[in-house]
Formats: sequence, C-alpha cells, structure tokens
Amino acid sequence: MSLSVGLITYNEERRLGRTLETIKNIADDIIIVDSNSTDNTVEIAKEYGAKVYVENWKGYGLQKNSVIEKCTKDWILLIDADEVISDDLSKKILEVIKESKEELYDINFTSVCFGKKIKHGGWSGSYRIRLFKNGIGKYNDNVVHESFETKGIKGKLVEEIFHYSYEDLSDYLSKFNRYTSEGAKEYYKRGKKANFFGIVINPIFKFIRMYFFRLGFLDGVEGLLLAILSSNYTMVKYYKLLELNRRDKNGDK
Repeated sequence: MSLSVGLITYNEERRLGRTLETIKNIADDIIIVDSNSTDNTVEIAKEYGAKVYVENWKGYGLQKNSVIEKCTKDWILLIDADEVISDDLSKKILEVIKESKEELYDINFTSVCFGKKIKHGGWSGSYRIRLFKNGIGKYNDNVVHESFETKGIKGKLVEEIFHYSYEDLSDYLSKFNRYTSEGAKEYYKRGKKANFFGIVINPIFKFIRMYFFRLGFLDGVEGLLLAILSSNYTMVKYYKLLELNRRDKNGDK
C-alpha cells in the first residue's frame, strides 16, 4: 500500500523543514496546497520533492479538501506544518497501511508550546483523525475547527504526533488576531450571538478549568501563561463576535 502525505501551508519556513524531515522516508509523495506564502515555504517544500499547488485561502476545511483531491496514493496522512511525526508513529504507520481492517485512525497528540511539552491543561492527550484511506471521507467547510466527516471504520494509534503549537510568545501573538477573527466569523456564520456570559464569565471559567481542573499548574510557568492566554483568547473572540452582531443590527457591511 502507498502513502500520500498532505499539508496546507502559509509562511511556514520556520517549521516546514522540521515537519518534512520526519515524513520523507514514509511518503510515496508529498502534496502541499500553499496559500500564497511570501517567505521561502514553497522553495523548502520543493527541496523535499513536494508537489506544490498555490491557491487562495478558502478556510481550513475546504483547503484541506483541496489537498485530499490531489492525493493519488492508497492512504493519506494529512498533517499541519507545525506537526512532527514521532519515530514510533512513522514505524506504526508503515505497519497499519500494509494490513489494516480499519479505514482511518485517530492519532495521539502531544502539544509543545514555548519550547516545552505541555502535558496538562487539556493541551495534550487528545486524538485527531490524521491517517485515512483515500476516498473514505472529507472535511466539512468550516473556516476554523474543521472536522473530518466519514462513516469508515476507525482505529486509534497511541504513538505521538508532536504539535508545535507556538514556538514562542511572539509566535502566539502574531497568530492571535487572525485566529480570534476567524473564530468569531465561524460563530457568526452559525448564527451565534455574543453576550455578557461569553465575553466576561466564559473566559474566567476557561482559566479555572485549564489551570485548576485540568492541572495546568503542573506545567509550571508555561501552564499559567497558556491558561491566561486562552482565557484572553476566549474574551477577544466573543467581543469580535459582538462587533459583528452590532454591524448586523446597524445595517453595516
């Protein structure tokens, strides 16, 4: 059985080489859909023999579907440019695609933030679909928080993908405005309304849940920082939703 590895990219020159280095020996081909990067992302991808397609940004779900459509091998490993495949997972993938009753797999995620593996706070230990047979499903069209839709038989791999969520604080802040805006637009698209609870109370609960109930304090300073930043993210996202709601009310475009 053969394997296509697919990615979407935008200005990932700091991360892409690290990611491609971990999959180059298991991929029969590498498919990348790039969203008009202005750095050396495309050049780095081509150094690893990737087939690169440059397309305008359509949202996470549709962009990933564009990658899937271009994959021609029996199996697809669809990862992000900030995700690194562990050695154990590489070996396991080669095993399961040879003979597997399952048609897709949830894979264990461990987050790496600010140079440290984050084990608590809800940042690690989650499972996400990343490996699947070609043609078994596709993503919904959500701009953010996309999900893979399928009726295939699913298995689980405990071997890890390391998700380098944020390299440092500057990396987090550089993404903050875009992520909160996209999150607000997705809520707006669903008809959700902002209120006092979402803007004020929900962020407080977010901090308490991450830092205390999910033991974020065990990750030291980084755990505290992530809990504060995540709370702030929630507040700003809901306030941006409020701005969209107000524009509707006032008839603004």
